[in-house]
Amino acid sequence: MTRTLWDSTVGKKTIMAVSGLIMLGYLVVHMVGNLKIFFGPGTFDGYAHWLRTLGEPVLHYEWALWIVRVGLVAAVVLHGVSAYQLSRRDIRARPAKYVHKRPRASYATRTMRWGGIIVALFIVWHILDLTTGTVHTSFEAGRPYQNVVDTFSTWYSNVIYITAVLAMGLHVQHGFWSAAQTLGVGNATRDRILKTLANVLATVLTVGFISVPVAVMTGVVS
Repeated sequence: MTRTLWDSTVGKKTIMAVSGLIMLGYLVVHMVGNLKIFFGPGTFDGYAHWLRTLGEPVLHYEWALWIVRVGLVAAVVLHGVSAYQLSRRDIRARPAKYVHKRPRASYATRTMRWGGIIVALFIVWHILDLTTGTVHTSFEAGRPYQNVVDTFSTWYSNVIYITAVLAMGLHVQHGFWSAAQTLGVGNATRDRILKTLANVLATVLTVGFISVPVAVMTGVVS
């Protein structure tokens, strides 16, 4: 049954939709957590510490955080592999170019693949920058507030972050509506509401995430 689901086009689209919604839920929570930086180092560092003690004493230190990380990695891998395989199937199904041009798709639709690649590469950078500190020369373990301020005090980190967030916004805008269609939620009546919700989610997430580096650059957060 599982193999049949994975091998079918409908199954891959369903896996993409579900994994995408899981990642979207994480993005919303992550953005809310990021915005705590506006309340000062005590609040932001306290939130980061709480994430690591979540579930205690039933779970050990950082266990809950690692469960979330493993789940997210699984969602990202399933989403990416499904997207790649569906893309290859689409190419094989129409090896010759269309005689007549198809209607021009939206910018978000046309950049879904590149946007996904940009976001995937950024995830690796983001982990190496603010989780492990591998590419962060002034990284200090246990001081997340200061690490965020330091990383957004460099022009290249801001360019990387803002570019990735813009790509993420476009990805969410199209992906949310597409997931709703795949899961059978959309119809002629709900399409306008779903598209509006997709636009609102993409806008809120984009503005929310970008507000942090902008605040550091302008000295609002220091």
